[in-house]
Amino acid sequence: MYRKAIEQLLEWKNKKEHKPLILQGARQVGKTWLMKEFGKKHYKQVAYITFDTNETARQIFTKGFNIERIITELGLAVGFKINSNDTLIIFDEVQECPQALTSLKYFNENAPEYDIIAAGSYLGVAHHEGTGFPVGKVEFIKLYPLDFTEFLMATGNERFIEPVKDKNFDTVSTFKTDYEYLLKQYLYIGGMPDVVQDFVQKNDFNSVREKQNVILETYEQDFSKHIQANVVEKIRMLWHSIPSQLAKENKKFIYNAVKKGARAKDFELALAWLRDTGLIYKIHRVTKPAIPLIAYEDLDVFKIYILDVGLLGALAHLDAQTLINGNTIFEEFKGTFAEQYVLQQLKTIPNLPIYYWSNERSKGEIDYIIQYKNEIIPIEVKAATNLKAKSLSQFRKEFEPNKSIRTSLADYEFNNGLYNIPLYSIDFIKDIIG
Repeated sequence: MYRKAIEQLLEWKNKKEHKPLILQGARQVGKTWLMKEFGKKHYKQVAYITFDTNETARQIFTKGFNIERIITELGLAVGFKINSNDTLIIFDEVQECPQALTSLKYFNENAPEYDIIAAGSYLGVAHHEGTGFPVGKVEFIKLYPLDFTEFLMATGNERFIEPVKDKNFDTVSTFKTDYEYLLKQYLYIGGMPDVVQDFVQKNDFNSVREKQNVILETYEQDFSKHIQANVVEKIRMLWHSIPSQLAKENKKFIYNAVKKGARAKDFELALAWLRDTGLIYKIHRVTKPAIPLIAYEDLDVFKIYILDVGLLGALAHLDAQTLINGNTIFEEFKGTFAEQYVLQQLKTIPNLPIYYWSNERSKGEIDYIIQYKNEIIPIEVKAATNLKAKSLSQFRKEFEPNKSIRTSLADYEFNNGLYNIPLYSIDFIKDIIG
């Protein structure tokens, strides 16, 4: 399985000076596999330490932060001498040993020659008395579920990537039926690595749903395992309300839809926990589409999506038959699956501010507003081939952006600053708009 993040890790390795790296990402997005695969390809040896099952490794960090001692004892723990010039050190499930996380500060200050990657699911990461996060002493890379391009590669359909990448849209249009069916598969299967691998091996959509349900059950078990009891039920209520929230015409998150009479303060901890674990994406409204977008962020108004479109379908109990019933999957929940899919692709673009915009004076709304290369670009997501985008037309008339994007199942077209981009091409949005 190929992950684009391998290239980001290689860039980190090849920098003349680099700090220890923390690989961020929700549980089961493939962090452990990625670290090991990177180490296998680009280092002579890998010192892999996972703190959830290795008490000996945890004990190493209870005796202080003398790096020479730590390296010697880690070598004893893994069974070989750790060298700075050919060894990748991996700290996995690092939240189970907060002192190991703190040690990254001392590696950076006193032994920067060692390459270290630390990871741990956001689930379970907590503040521990007497330990500190190595602020300013580490670098970060975020890992998300497989995007559509990675999905095509994993399922043996990489031949469909090149025409889109090369912007050969005549060829893309010729094979439109194939692209649409592969996109439908992705909307149902999603990008969780274990789920994709299961589909590759079995080609069974029922098995896919079983795998997705297991992941959802695991997340729910973590709710009670890693959070205080008085917040657990609120997390569950909020989590299970997401499909119905997205089914509304106006997808703005409403606390009252989680529990009648609820207010923001009742669920703010639950919402923050789900966001910090990487299980949800919180997309805020901007009151004005201008640079910088963050200056116009409305902190009280936002939409919520979950980390993976396949898991959204499982959470909503979407039947596999939806796959073969025309374009139903694009229209379910008023186009929510298409919006979730587009957001999932946008999230993989590093350092891309993503918001949405709505007009307080009317029902006009733009699904996403991004700030890219010092430009504000509106993105309208349409289900199927429906190109009626009244909100986008009004937005362009009022704010006159240099570039606008409408994405749907219609063929590629460019006219007067408006890019009509097929949904199955949105993964290459940066290449298309330049």
